Amino acid sequence: MSQKNRKQFGIWMDSHQAIIVGRAEGMGDFEILATEKNKGQGSNSSENAANNSERTLQQKYFKEILSHMQNVDELHVTGTGKEQEQLVAFLSQTSQYKNTVTKQSTSNKMSEEKLVEYIEDQFK
Repeated sequence: MSQKNRKQFGIWMDSHQAIIVGRAEGMGDFEILATEKNKGQGSNSSENAANNSERTLQQKYFKEILSHMQNVDELHVTGTGKEQEQLVAFLSQTSQYKNTVTKQSTSNKMSEEKLVEYIEDQFK
């Protein structure tokens, strides 16, 4: 399968926001496909309830991100913090995405144009 025919996506993410980059309709140049925000949690009465709520919200955040990427062959995840590592672990435990080739890097937030260029460079 040629590099152009593979379904390739990139994500810049932190714990609050994710920007999804890919090829529209799986063809052409990379572009911004979507932006997702993690709603965050309110207050909880106990630490246990807070941990459960945080885990549930994180999984919802990951599912919202993945809803923009069907049949992913390759994925490059970048961003700040540990959120991208947790997304890759989530992917490996999800049957639909367990065969996805993933790469990770760390980067500061960048403009959308720079992000698109960065993701294009990762798949050259």
